[in-house]
Amino acid sequence: MNIGRILGTLIVFGVPVIVGGGIVYSIFESFPVMYIYEILLGFAALGFAFKDGIKVG
Repeated sequence: MNIGRILGTLIVFGVPVIVGGGIVYSIFESFPVMYIYEILLGFAALGFAFKDGIKVG
């Protein structure tokens, strides 16, 4: 994947982090639960974005 596609993937995953974090907080009313959700989604985004590695050039 080139760098533009990686950044695009991370931006697409950013929307569920923001919106989903608010939903998770409103359901559980707990910041630690919200942080766990965001960390798990962040790991999923990084894994998906870098599954093929970075190809330069």
